[in-house]
Amino acid sequence: MSSSPARFDRGHTDDLMTFLAASPSPYHAVATAAGRLEKAGFRQVEETAEWDGTTGGKYVLRGGAIIAWYVPEGAKAHTPFRIVGAHTDSPNLRVKPRPDSGGHGWRQVAVEIYGGPLLNSWLDRDLGLAGRLTLRDGTSRLVNVDRPLLRVPQLAIHLDRQVNEGLKLNRQRHMQPIWGLGDDVREGDLMRFLAEEEGIDTASVVGWDLMVHSVEPPAYLGRDRELLAAPRLDNLLSVHACTAALAAVATAPTEPAYIPVMAAFDHEENGSESDTGAQGPLLGGVLERSVFARGGSYEDRARAFAGTVCLSSDVGHAVHPNYSERHDPTHHPRPNGGPILKVNVNQRYATDGGGQAVFAAACEAAGVPWQSFVSNNDLPCGTTIGPITAARHGIRTVDIGVACLSMHSARELCGADDPYLLANALVAFLK
Repeated sequence: MSSSPARFDRGHTDDLMTFLAASPSPYHAVATAAGRLEKAGFRQVEETAEWDGTTGGKYVLRGGAIIAWYVPEGAKAHTPFRIVGAHTDSPNLRVKPRPDSGGHGWRQVAVEIYGGPLLNSWLDRDLGLAGRLTLRDGTSRLVNVDRPLLRVPQLAIHLDRQVNEGLKLNRQRHMQPIWGLGDDVREGDLMRFLAEEEGIDTASVVGWDLMVHSVEPPAYLGRDRELLAAPRLDNLLSVHACTAALAAVATAPTEPAYIPVMAAFDHEENGSESDTGAQGPLLGGVLERSVFARGGSYEDRARAFAGTVCLSSDVGHAVHPNYSERHDPTHHPRPNGGPILKVNVNQRYATDGGGQAVFAAACEAAGVPWQSFVSNNDLPCGTTIGPITAARHGIRTVDIGVACLSMHSARELCGADDPYLLANALVAFLK
């Protein structure tokens, strides 16, 4: 393990905070990432178009997923890929198909629980609404009401005297936010409001993918501002680092030993089984088409995949000072200790010894310290896109991330140095 000192770049973390604030939904996150890649010289290619073998940076957008890659001069059809992977979605509350509800003089929005959020973290918090509206012509419009609009009010302690002995929330009855007053529930009220916000005809809105978000902005925390408190660190912290790393490599290309790739998927928080999730064909299709567009054969594709390595970056657990017994006694990742290498012999993470060597080499080249993480044997281990990517595409995959507290909360906490250290390790890996 490297013992190099951490190098803190406040500018990188400031930029992460801007990225988080601009990305309240997966659709906003990929649009924000695409805009940054465009500034680095990348161009969008349509999946329905015929691809060519030209060099340079390209990207594909599909819903809440983005795949971007840079083909350097001199790259062969069988040149392997170096992939940095992440996911764009976060656990939250998502709007149902018939959202207008309420009773007893309150107007409410009907929501469904997405992923595995810490439900109590959404109580008594000022919430906005974001996502996309689908129009009658098949196009979509991003929408972001980034101001206090909704709230999930908690029951007063006077009406639940035992609440501090154990809060129990019914996912259907207790998590529906309020957004106004009124005795009559008017069908279409929410869509009329959002259409007016966007300046579009309400009748043109035929579908939506909407979710609530905390409107409290990211902030530095602590005596020395050494911590970062923010929403959606899981896993937009990694999406931001991957975007920054790919843009950095593309603007300072080196010898074409590898083709650098960023893959940011949707729906990781509910199993990745979608056309935009890691279980879907999106990544494999893009990589194969890149090989074939450069004149490659199936043999070239096989050679390229055999030499490919993926770093799957997702946040992990820092040791919790109030619950240290929940962690493995010999593995206590700390904030600002550098990125973590995730290991699980039951393949909840895809890391093996060879993958560890690849990650260690990248950190050493970048002068970045790193830490190891394994779960306590008495507790189930989470998982990531890593094992899915390895199994689906047959490529070596290594699971890494940044240690944080309050994972799956509406607002999470990490070290303010670690995003910069992660991004530097990713740059070294892609090179």
